[in-house]
Amino acid sequence: MQSDITLLDGGMGQELIMRSSAERPHPLWSMQVMIDEPHLVAEVHRDFCLAGAKVLCLNTYSCTRHRLTKYADSARLEEFLKLAYELACQGIAAAQVDRRDIDVVASLPPLTASYVVKSPLTQEQMMAEYRELIELQENHVDGFIAETLASLDEVDAVLDAADQTGAKLLLGVTVLDSDGSRLRSGESLKTVVDRVDQSNIEAMLVNCSIPEAIEQALPILAAGSHPFGAYCNGFTSIEALKPGMTVDVLEARKDLGPIEHAGWVSRWLDAGASVVGGCCEVGPEHIATLHALIEERGQRAMGIGQHQIQPTTTTH
Repeated sequence: MQSDITLLDGGMGQELIMRSSAERPHPLWSMQVMIDEPHLVAEVHRDFCLAGAKVLCLNTYSCTRHRLTKYADSARLEEFLKLAYELACQGIAAAQVDRRDIDVVASLPPLTASYVVKSPLTQEQMMAEYRELIELQENHVDGFIAETLASLDEVDAVLDAADQTGAKLLLGVTVLDSDGSRLRSGESLKTVVDRVDQSNIEAMLVNCSIPEAIEQALPILAAGSHPFGAYCNGFTSIEALKPGMTVDVLEARKDLGPIEHAGWVSRWLDAGASVVGGCCEVGPEHIATLHALIEERGQRAMGIGQHQIQPTTTTH
């Protein structure tokens, strides 16, 4: 059994939707909140710290040059990235925890929209955008988390950018709700695992997928050479979400409260997962319950920079 478990935070966007006074979200809504109500972003980070999360992800999921060019001003990219980091630091300070005990990671998200199975960008454009995001943030964050990647093209672009820059990277893909062995693109998850086997990523993850699909995906991750883990979303389905729309159109599950969520994660830990947390609809109460679960198991919640993540001892 792993003695150390990397405990991520939960979903920033849904927490902001619940707390913000803003009207209906738009594609860059979470970034606009940083300008109009920055204290809310800091407060969400604070609450995840207080819940026991050891890795905080910056509020930069929608902060890509492509999205800014389409919906706002791409010249402000670096400004938004810096602001997101400052707000995370404010949240850590407000929680009165030692900054050295918390790892702050920057998101490397889908560049155009979530769950897009074929990007309108070329492979070279995607790699260049990911490399830029890394280079603009590598001097102040503790690492990067590529999340909700839906295709092999996105995976390859991120891996190329990370390889060129030497970034510390956790790689997360999203799988079909109906078949956890396949990416949203329909491509094989095993192909991704085989592809990253020779890479220097910190861990291979499945995220922003329903827990039932993650249950199918984990044995495939476990057969790879890297530490692995997962953080699920709490949606009934993502089918209603189309490019340009926001997740407020999706419906939250009624059967994935903190206790139920911890029940799923407990099984993933039993299967050898060493990185867990939460995605959309998973809030501070969920993370607090996970922190308690990890301690009850006689394990420690840790970050990614405070210890060397070790491969599981599970046999395959």
